[in-house]
Amino acid sequence: MTLIACSHGTRFQEGRDAIHDLIAHVRQLLPGVEIAEAFVDVQEPSIDHVVAGTDGPAVIVPLLLSAGFHTGVDIARAARIRDDVTATAPLGPHPLLAETLVARLHEAGLRDGDHIVLAAAGSSRPAAAEHVERMRELLAILLPHPVTVGYAAGADPQIPAAVAAARASGARRVVAASYVLAPGYFANEVAGAGADVATAPLGADPRVAQVIAERYLSAIPALTAA
Repeated sequence: MTLIACSHGTRFQEGRDAIHDLIAHVRQLLPGVEIAEAFVDVQEPSIDHVVAGTDGPAVIVPLLLSAGFHTGVDIARAARIRDDVTATAPLGPHPLLAETLVARLHEAGLRDGDHIVLAAAGSSRPAAAEHVERMRELLAILLPHPVTVGYAAGADPQIPAAVAAARASGARRVVAASYVLAPGYFANEVAGAGADVATAPLGADPRVAQVIAERYLSAIPALTAA
């Protein structure tokens, strides 16, 4: 049973390295499982090409944090190419991602009185906003700080507006929690959105790798029973 790890793709070498390292963590968690990399944009091989060339059953795990166009169109289309291929939900929302966000916030020097803006890439699809809101709730459970949401694109409020609203509410500092997987375009958008501090992306964290492994393992029973 092949795990097809499907990420967005990026022109930034730091982002490519982070995804490569993340998949290396997954290989350690799933010894003996064949793992193939695929992309929906920018990089090759495409998800359609990988699915068509994979021998035997396969599970596509989107290395994406929320539902959106790529999960609903590109990955869903690829999963229909063959009857022995299925696609899982995106990585978020998940408690382990919330734990990773907390770790990044503390690495960035989170202080008492800070206001956190959960800064997501964004999508015009309602399911994406629902997923981000659920992540906001999971993060807020773990921290005694106010947590609101901002988007880099595709939805409102945009991150600069969310930062401004947090300051208007009396926040001492505003910290943008970068809810993106790897360095690249959206991580740069978060960093430049006007917060006092912006965290690093989730990156090649073992907790994120564990979510990927969980998504893969949870899909196997239904696929083998089909």
